[in-house]
Amino acid sequence: MDLSDWRNKIDEMDRRILELLNERARCALALAPLKKRAGIPIHEPGREQEVLDNLAANNGGPLRTEAVRRIFQRIIDEMRSIQQEAMQDERK
Repeated sequence: MDLSDWRNKIDEMDRRILELLNERARCALALAPLKKRAGIPIHEPGREQEVLDNLAANNGGPLRTEAVRRIFQRIIDEMRSIQQEAMQDERK
């Protein structure tokens, strides 16, 4: 494969990652009202740590575990933000 082939492959993977991130966001949005009804806060540090630990335990590399944790911490932060926005919109 040449440079162009590799770039095309990466572009396709990026589109798949984006699709999965949006699917994850839809799940996070579906959870927001369930959390509200159950009285569970949007920010659950214990659950977030559980998610990060699970990812670390299943990381086969070549990404270093700390890189995986940083990437997913950012994803979790964004998911929390859309849950908070949804809750604010619901109050309006």
